[in-house]
Amino acid sequence: MTVRVERAFELSASPEAVWEFIADPESRARAISVVREYTTNDSEGRRVTWEVELPIPLVRRTATVETEDLTRQPPEYVEFVGRSKVMQVTGEHEIVETEGGVRLENRFVVDGKLPGVEKYFERNLDDEIGNLQRELERHLEAR
Repeated sequence: MTVRVERAFELSASPEAVWEFIADPESRARAISVVREYTTNDSEGRRVTWEVELPIPLVRRTATVETEDLTRQPPEYVEFVGRSKVMQVTGEHEIVETEGGVRLENRFVVDGKLPGVEKYFERNLDDEIGNLQRELERHLEAR
C-alpha cells in the first residue's frame, strides 16, 4: 500500500527565507518527530542519514533511512527521496509566491515495506506536516 499526502500552508515570508529552511535536509530532519538522529553525509548537505524510530510492532529498533535531495530549483522547489529496509519516502516542497508571502505546497509518498508502516504515516503525516510548519515558523522568527 502506498500513502500519498498533499498539504499546503501560508507563510508571511519571502520565498528566499522559506527556501533557506526547506532546502536544508537537516532542518527537515529536525522537524520530523520520529527522526531520533541524523548525519549529513556530504559537504553540499544533499545527503542525510536519518535514524527513524517508528512505533509499530514489527520495527523494534531504529530504521536507517538514507535521504538525498534529487532536485533543487532555488528558491522554489526541492524534491528528496529516503530509502530504507522498512520504507521509501519521496517528498516535494514547492514555494509559491502569494500577495501576502508564500504558500508552501508539500507532497509526500510513502511506500512501506513492512506491515504497519503505511498505516502509521497515513495516521500521522498531518501531524508531521504541522511539525514542519512550526519549525519553519520558528526559523523565520529567529532570522
